[in-house]
Amino acid sequence: MASNFPGECCITGIRHNGEPRGELVKIEDDVDAYLATPSPDKAIKDVGVLVLSDVYGLWQNNKLLADGFAEQGFLTLMPDVFHGDTMPLVKPPGFSIEGWFAKGSDGNTPHGSTQIDPIVVKAINDLRARGVKKIAAAGYCIGSKYVARHFKSGIEVGYFAHPSFVAEDELSSITGPLSIAAAQTDGIFTTELRHKSEEILARTTLPWQITLYSGVEHGFAARGGVETKEKRVAKDQAFFQAVSWFKAYLLEE
Repeated sequence: MASNFPGECCITGIRHNGEPRGELVKIEDDVDAYLATPSPDKAIKDVGVLVLSDVYGLWQNNKLLADGFAEQGFLTLMPDVFHGDTMPLVKPPGFSIEGWFAKGSDGNTPHGSTQIDPIVVKAINDLRARGVKKIAAAGYCIGSKYVARHFKSGIEVGYFAHPSFVAEDELSSITGPLSIAAAQTDGIFTTELRHKSEEILARTTLPWQITLYSGVEHGFAARGGVETKEKRVAKDQAFFQAVSWFKAYLLEE
């Protein structure tokens, strides 16, 4: 593994304030998605961002992240890769994150690659149908795994924030520039696995970047607290790390 299986730190965090401005849409009639559209005066022609969320799917924080990319000029699409069965904000007694991934809340609908891969492909195709010619993808926590897996499906530039469950072969198979925002304290993307990821990325000969943020933990870019300056700066800078990376490698010189 280049990053460990999701754990308790993947399902905790703070709800951020703000009013989402995007809209809910359907992809191929069966997948819900959140679409954030830039204003005409800011829109960057032909370029779009695919947001692959953490386990909370189309909830407040992730919608605000999508809105943020739209404010930077990117048409942004975030599919519900869990078909509505996202991680519950309030965990029932006996809840198991491993059980949720393996069986889903109904006991019959797991949340693995077999189920998620086709949704990611549908989202990429939807962006293409909206006129997007170049796609960047931002993956948060488990979403990072599917950024790595889908360079082959049309992603050209990638970004991970505190990745989880990314296999070494998935990381080594990327075909475009990749930027990673990492937390100083992270039981999923540990120091050892971060260094392993550096070794893997160096062997690809592609442009890559890993930025380590002090004073924060796993989840800081999507669900982190903002009660201290250090945490606020880390959250904001991790977002602009993605934006600057996308603009550097998607826009014409």
